[in-house]
Formats: sequence, structure tokens, C-alpha cells
Amino acid sequence: MSNVVPSVKLHDGLELPVIGFGTANMKGNQGSTAIASAISNGYRLIDTAYNYENEGAVGEGIRRSGISREQLQVASKLPGRYHQYDEAVEAIQESLFRANLDYFDLYLIHWPNPKQDHYVEAWQALIDAKKWGLIRSIGVSNFLPEHLERLEKETGVLPSINQIELHPFFNQEKQRQWHEEHGIVTESWSPLYRAKHTMENETLQFVAHKYNKSVAQVILRWHYQLGAVTIPKSTSPTRQVENISIFDFALDYEDMEMIGKLTRPDGRINDQNPAEYEEF
Repeated sequence: MSNVVPSVKLHDGLELPVIGFGTANMKGNQGSTAIASAISNGYRLIDTAYNYENEGAVGEGIRRSGISREQLQVASKLPGRYHQYDEAVEAIQESLFRANLDYFDLYLIHWPNPKQDHYVEAWQALIDAKKWGLIRSIGVSNFLPEHLERLEKETGVLPSINQIELHPFFNQEKQRQWHEEHGIVTESWSPLYRAKHTMENETLQFVAHKYNKSVAQVILRWHYQLGAVTIPKSTSPTRQVENISIFDFALDYEDMEMIGKLTRPDGRINDQNPAEYEEF
């Protein structure tokens, strides 16, 4: 099955599909099967991370899919325990070995870990890995404007993308605006929030009924119209198809505003504030 997914161009020229496939918690044979299914259902951006401990499953899913490597965009992320330069370089190489790939299309620093204060050093490792051909585009995840400004000040290089927690209950309006002003693409993790809570929300149900779509499709369309890349995950082939099939309708202004007003100051899923949270 093939789904035509629009793409967005990063400031370094790499084009990414606006919907990718998240793989957290997908491991072993079942994980590889789900990833291969997603690829067969039209996903061409696959998101993993060193700390997901499934880069091998991603590589195997790619092999099983039968789709050529050149047609796919594969992203992974550097864990906080390897932010020091030499360790970061080794971790990038190890990620590639695990996935049985020659390069990553996108590689991110997973969290800034500001208390450790090695994220600039880690960023320099990504810059160099890109020069060596190990990575096509470099970005970050969960970085605040203050962290992004420091990267540019000390290295002269801004990330191409910042993957942040973004969903209707935490819409990150100011952060998204900062990204837009600085040419950084916003990518949403956990775009559907917690499934049960989201699906039972009356506002989202109302909008979904209006367009004769599922709540998940309405939320993913909302992300798309905000200009964000999303990486929903599902092991169900039916849900995989549903999540990627959002390009035959558009939300009107009033519905975009209605969904945007669901945001809350304390809307983070696990209260992981990048100014304080440490991930290793």
C-alpha cells in the first residue's frame, strides 16, 4: 500500500516526510514486524533512539520491508550518558552498527541535560559526524531556546530540527514560534498524548465527528497544519494506515483554535521539563 505524504525541507536541504513512525518500546521480532508493516503502509521516516534499545529491530524491520535504504529516512538519538565528545562519537558509530546502516539521515541529542553541561560538546560531535558522512542532518530533542542559542553562539551551527513534547494539551506555542523565527523545524513526540484520555475528550470527539474522521486523524492533521512533523506509533497495521491518512481533509480556523485552547500550563505527560530533567 502506498500513501503520498508531503515533505518539509530542513535548513540544510534534507527533506523529511511530515509524518514518520515512532518505534519506542518496539523490540525483538514483534518490533521488527511492526516496523516492516509501517514501511509497507507508506511510512518513510523511522524514528528510534539509542535508549530505546531497538536500533537493531529497526534495521531488521527495514531489511524485512524490502524497501531500499535510499527511499527511507532513519533517525536516532544520542543518550545523555554519552555527551562527552569521544563517547558521543563512539555512540553514533555504535548506533549505526546496531542498525546495520552506513549512515543516519537524522541524528539528535535526546535531552540537553543542563546540569551535566556537556551538550555543546555533544553537539560538536554531531557536527563532525556529519562532516564524516555518518549523518545527513543533525538536530536536537527537548532543547529550550536558551540551549539552542548557546549551540549557535559556541559552534555557529543551529539544529535543523527540534523534537519536543507537543500535543493538544501542551501546544508549545512560544517554542514553535521561536523555531519558526530561526528556521528550525518542529517535530512532535507523543503527538496523540495518552490514547485513552485523548480519545475520550469531548472537544476532540466533536471535531472528529464533524469531519467523519477518527480523533487520532484530527490530532495529526492539527499538527500538520501547525507545521510540525509527527511520529505516531502503533503496532496495529490498521492504525498505522489510519494515522498516515490525513491528507484528504483540512481543519478550518475555528477548529484549529478550539483544539489549541485545550493546552494547559501543566500539560506535560510526565512533567519532564528540559530546564531540569536529566536523561541518561
